[in-house]
Amino acid sequence: MRLKHFFILSFFNCLVLLFCSCNDFLTIYPTDRIVDSEFWKTKGDVDQMVDGCYQSMLNYDIQERAIMWGAFRSDELVKLTNYNDNTLDNIAAVNLLPTCKYNSWGAFYKVINNCNIVLNHAQDVMAEDPEFTQGDYQVVRAQMLALRSLCYFYLVRAFRDVPYTNKSYENDSEVEPIEQSAPATVLQNCLDDLNDARAYIMRSGAYGRNDWRNWGYFTRDAVHALMADIYLWRASMTHSQADYQQAIVFSDSVINAKHAYYELNKEVDITDKKDDKYHLEEFSIAFNNLFNSDGGNTHESILEWQYNGRDNSNQALENYYYQSGNENSYSQTSILMASPIFNAIDKNADTDQGKKIYLTKNDYRFWNNVYDANNEEAQQLSIRKMVDNSGTLVDTKSTVGVAKSNSRAFREFRQNWIVYRLPDVMLIKAEALVQTAANDSDLVLKQAFDLVQAVNKRSMLKTAIDTLKYTSFKSKDEFEMLVLNERERELCFEGKRWWDLMRYCYRHMDGVDINQKLADQATWPELYKPMLNMIIRKYGSSGEGDAVSYKMKGEPFLYWPLEESETKVNKLLKQNPVYIQEKTTSKN
Repeated sequence: MRLKHFFILSFFNCLVLLFCSCNDFLTIYPTDRIVDSEFWKTKGDVDQMVDGCYQSMLNYDIQERAIMWGAFRSDELVKLTNYNDNTLDNIAAVNLLPTCKYNSWGAFYKVINNCNIVLNHAQDVMAEDPEFTQGDYQVVRAQMLALRSLCYFYLVRAFRDVPYTNKSYENDSEVEPIEQSAPATVLQNCLDDLNDARAYIMRSGAYGRNDWRNWGYFTRDAVHALMADIYLWRASMTHSQADYQQAIVFSDSVINAKHAYYELNKEVDITDKKDDKYHLEEFSIAFNNLFNSDGGNTHESILEWQYNGRDNSNQALENYYYQSGNENSYSQTSILMASPIFNAIDKNADTDQGKKIYLTKNDYRFWNNVYDANNEEAQQLSIRKMVDNSGTLVDTKSTVGVAKSNSRAFREFRQNWIVYRLPDVMLIKAEALVQTAANDSDLVLKQAFDLVQAVNKRSMLKTAIDTLKYTSFKSKDEFEMLVLNERERELCFEGKRWWDLMRYCYRHMDGVDINQKLADQATWPELYKPMLNMIIRKYGSSGEGDAVSYKMKGEPFLYWPLEESETKVNKLLKQNPVYIQEKTTSKN
């Protein structure tokens, strides 16, 4: 979608979303009527618009990009071999074309503008409706600042240099071209907004027992998780110890809040009476609670996009991970598959020489994240996590994993998309701790290890004796790899892996300048070779991986090109400098 026009279209899309929300809202105005100043009269009006902003995050294009931007470019996903799609073939070969549909950022800017519209109008409602108090307004404002910040964070990670605006566009006369800002500006704006928001936003659990808003809306835990993530990202780009420390601080805020909630509610809400300070459910419970079709919104969840399968359906996740098509015509196959790194164990998994992700068959995740696990010859494996309907677990007593099932109904695909959950934040903290270590014997490495072990141990069979050993890791680099691979074992297919690999790469690059746009730099730092070696694992022995590694020479190749139509409409935009406005990839 063209940046020049997305603001106006997003305004009307917000209205449509309001009137097809999964909540029982009343239709006050016809859907073709502009919501202008006549609308902003009551607290209910504001609540409808806030819910519309969250509903706009359920857009197919956003879920699709959460998968494509955050996962497909990494080593964990490949295209189904017999699925015919030249666009996906080009992406896999790092021919990221300016004409590619996945380059469109319009869906995220729709949400951003929806948030800006609420921020522009909500304050005035206090003068119209006494029931909409200053406290109500502050909570609404905090939610919109947080949701807007998350959208910008996605855009920065996908494109690096992006237009930033906090202005709402509600009619065509207001639209104006906007130039890009460098990451330093956008990320600091997000952190400033989030720091403001966290003082007023609702704490987790404050909406009442089992209320979906505790997970479907931004809460204080979600704000702190996002802040930890942004600080970790910026620290990785700049090697800032201060930012790593902030990532630790805000991770601790989430961990401590989760512990406090557990202590307060363990006799009422919590069925799994764990005594450790993280209170992670055993995997046999967590897998069902998190990823079964009736699951989601668990104690360890922090922020999830809410799909109920009736008013909305997570069709993008369904198409890419389960079965492609639509409710009237679909295939028995998904578009994407798990790569060979999931098909067998590797005793060297936590070194830069490891080819596989898992260390042991005693890991429940080895058997349950994909179908047909333990097939050493497989070059592709069907994804099981988030798409299997049964929740049946397999373990080391089996010789092969669960065969793929297509029993889950194609219609009413109710599957929340998890943005943040507690193990993610625990491993964010562990990653930051490793980077604050002064040397290979620094005691903070033991703190990082303990966090990884807590996540890892809950996923082991009760009879397992080969869990992680602290003494097995001898250096800061080995602990860094441990955290990176534990995140893959725990968070695979959740749209995290490409960002994880980018951070890993940045931490080993010199000369990165987040204050300058890529197009304004004469040269760019080279990519870290071990990171490239991890990416090309998914190509097996085909030789394609060597070509990909050769092509990805510098920082701009980490990012998508801008959509060609955007650069034609908005002359202030500067294309990612390694791409030209033609249907080929160009290396400068």
